[in-house]
Amino acid sequence: MRYNLDEIETFLSVMELGSITATAARLNLSKSVVSKRISDFEANVGAPLFRRNAGRISATENAMRLSERLRPALRELMQAAESAAWGMDGAAPLVGSLSIAAPMSFGTMHLGPILARFAMAHPGLSFHIDYDDRTHDLAREGFDIGIRIGEARDSALIARKLCDDRQIVVASPDYLAQAGTPQTLADLAGHQTIGYAHMADSQLWQFRDGSRFVSPHVGGRLVLNNGEAMRDMAIAGLGLAMLPGFIVADAIAKGRLRQVLADRETRSLPVMAVWPHISPMPAKLRVLIDHLAFELANGRPWRGQLDAPNDPVSR
Repeated sequence: MRYNLDEIETFLSVMELGSITATAARLNLSKSVVSKRISDFEANVGAPLFRRNAGRISATENAMRLSERLRPALRELMQAAESAAWGMDGAAPLVGSLSIAAPMSFGTMHLGPILARFAMAHPGLSFHIDYDDRTHDLAREGFDIGIRIGEARDSALIARKLCDDRQIVVASPDYLAQAGTPQTLADLAGHQTIGYAHMADSQLWQFRDGSRFVSPHVGGRLVLNNGEAMRDMAIAGLGLAMLPGFIVADAIAKGRLRQVLADRETRSLPVMAVWPHISPMPAKLRVLIDHLAFELANGRPWRGQLDAPNDPVSR
């Protein structure tokens, strides 16, 4: 019995996306072609893999077990072929595909141009890039690499720090003119603060006090799930926000936000590249990680804006 790699790739894509339509869009195929590949694959396997009902499709237990075994096997096969094409000596052009997951704000604000330069330099590669603030299960969802802001917590992943970024307290000039500029951590209790839905205030609002970090009491009426949206609320004058430098650097440089409590040390956030354990590492992945490390060294895309002299009022 022979198995078609196109059918296997299509099957795994349907398992990941849960939809014939979404798979057709990702693979640039018609829905009829995707459906036929799935039917042919089921015939070759000799077992039903999906339930079909009123235009909807859902995976059977057979499909779930099969996908768990096929996904790493297909990845290993593709990596072996790509390593052979590369020759493991860097002599041949990079070929194959890269699937990349990254947080929404970091992706749209800074990662996009970096990946565009990489894609221009390596025309033999194809890319699937997913910007989403949720934490992906890279291996299960078929991603080659993820970008994480903060310490890597999954011990099953290999990690490389690309740079550090610091949290910054900001507010608009109008807000500070009306509400006053906090001079101490205790002053924060009298101000509106903008919360982040994915992190408790006590985890977000942290300042070094000697050898430890402390969390002053803060509170406000706004909680959002995206850093750029928080920044925009702060620019509108609705309160103080604690945000990474990469999100607020441009607004600070343009005078739309001012840094507050700049003399107090906040937590530093590592920007990490993480990927499932692969041996040997495919050349395409190694070269991409080196490219990211070079482009993001010392927070280059945004650090210059933060190092510019600040308005004394913000202090």
